[in-house]
Amino acid sequence: MSAHDHQFEAIDGGVIALADYTGKAVLIVNTASECGYTPQYTDQQALWARYRDKGLVVLGVPSNDFGAQEPGGEADIQAFCTANYGVDFPMAAKQTVIGGDAHAFYRWIVDEIGEGAAPKWNFHKYLIGPDGELAGLWPSDVGPLDDEITSTIAGLIADWSARQTGNE
Repeated sequence: MSAHDHQFEAIDGGVIALADYTGKAVLIVNTASECGYTPQYTDQQALWARYRDKGLVVLGVPSNDFGAQEPGGEADIQAFCTANYGVDFPMAAKQTVIGGDAHAFYRWIVDEIGEGAAPKWNFHKYLIGPDGELAGLWPSDVGPLDDEITSTIAGLIADWSARQTGNE
């Protein structure tokens, strides 16, 4: 099993199938509109703008699991993100990300790595490689534009591109 075996309901309807992102790196972030880390949406959008044409997808997954900081419905969340942060990267419908009722993607993370890999707060980040394997994870206080994240993304994109063109 890999991340590509999972899908999310999209915030505006439809389905976001991670398998559709085979060959791309995907940064999955559980988000919340009323959190001290909410301004990270600005850097998530900047990361998306910088790398989307190079092989990165940023996926926001709103969750009300931590401090009840995402109380609104999908339309409220989408309006907030667009109006306040200009978000145009894909967003999932609101999900549970911890515990037995967590979305299957988050349960897969815990099954793969252990309970310590579960999100501890809003804006926890998981980087999925182009092959669907977990390539990195960072806690809330590591921003989306942190050198550790951007260098890992750049490396994944370059390595995948080289493999596809036979220039390893």
